[in-house]
Amino acid sequence: MKPAVTRLLREVQTCRLCEPHLPHGARPILQFDPRARILIAGQAPGRKAHESGVPFSDASGKRLRGWLGVSEAQFYDASRFAILPMGFCFPGSGAGGDLPPREECAAQWRKRLLAQLPNLQLTLVIGQYAAAWHLPAAAGRSMSELAAEWRASWPAVLPMPHPSPRNQRWLRLNPWFETEVLPMLRERLRAIKSVEPSS
Repeated sequence: MKPAVTRLLREVQTCRLCEPHLPHGARPILQFDPRARILIAGQAPGRKAHESGVPFSDASGKRLRGWLGVSEAQFYDASRFAILPMGFCFPGSGAGGDLPPREECAAQWRKRLLAQLPNLQLTLVIGQYAAAWHLPAAAGRSMSELAAEWRASWPAVLPMPHPSPRNQRWLRLNPWFETEVLPMLRERLRAIKSVEPSS
């Protein structure tokens, strides 16, 4: 890894920009390697990820890996998958679930990190906050609408529902996601992984 990238990651991992606003303190969680070809753009780490220091180390992660058809070892191989949520620290919980990611995080770090991912071939956009950043057509649209129009940004970007167990009802009401989208996604991942990442 280039020294400039190593320095950038060290800056991110020691960032305390939002700490006064984080009820559980700052603990930036991401997965990054410039060789990665797939970007998982999520919202923010949950409580379990905050405790473990590992992204998607919860039921959502298990479901996401099932959707992708990859093993834990493949998922946590940073040379395959970069994981950059919109906020790198657990924002705390509210009445309806986790709070939104802190806006300061993306403003401070996102462009700089994305500039160091020259090999990306697919971005998986999970949640409205990530959609607002990665999809120009996302303004004023619900994730249900964006997910239903997934072909508009395919094969470079795929808007996805959150894999949280809270979304079980949405998945029941939208069976096309599992029958139409997931087979295409797995085929795309196989094609991307068939060539070794450049060094």
